[in-house]
Amino acid sequence: MMILAGLSLRLVAVGLVGLGAVLPVVFMFGLKAYQRARLLTFLNPEADRSGAGYHIIQSKIALGSGGLLGKGFGLGTQSQLNFLPEKSTDFIFSSMAEEFGFVGCAAILGLYAAVIFIALRIAGVSHSHFGRLAAAGVTVTFALCVLINGAMVMGLAPVVGVPMPLLSFGGTVMITMMVGFALVLSVRVHRYSEVTRGGGGLI
Repeated sequence: MMILAGLSLRLVAVGLVGLGAVLPVVFMFGLKAYQRARLLTFLNPEADRSGAGYHIIQSKIALGSGGLLGKGFGLGTQSQLNFLPEKSTDFIFSSMAEEFGFVGCAAILGLYAAVIFIALRIAGVSHSHFGRLAAAGVTVTFALCVLINGAMVMGLAPVVGVPMPLLSFGGTVMITMMVGFALVLSVRVHRYSEVTRGGGGLI
């Protein structure tokens, strides 16, 4: 949001360098044992196949076993036989990959891309700086959830419990996303309005 609001990229770069410098200290002294184990398991899940690495290994098996077209709805072995943990929440994308295959996953990601593109277009046509930031912020949050969950189930990121928006079962994430999209649609409706600097309303 700070970048979208116009913060100098030089300041952002300095902040990222400072963050990188303190990460080793945070890893050693700021994280709890189970949190460090998650990061280490991400680097080598095979080291603890039946423990910390179980989730991601089963997820990869489900992803690979779906093949091109999948096994069919309700016919996935990893998900239906409960080898795949959290099959309706964190790892629902793996479950869908097993049942609908690469084609089904590509279609889902294509729909996500369409939603992100449309939302960014809405942000771009808003005449209000606040409207642009609000719509873009919601869109970036949505896109990051898709990216992090997709990377997580494929073993490209640590398992952090980020749900796949609009797919994962759960009331909190669904309500949050719906409120966010309501805000984006409001920006679309009021795209020709501008918020005054003094907060005195729309002009």
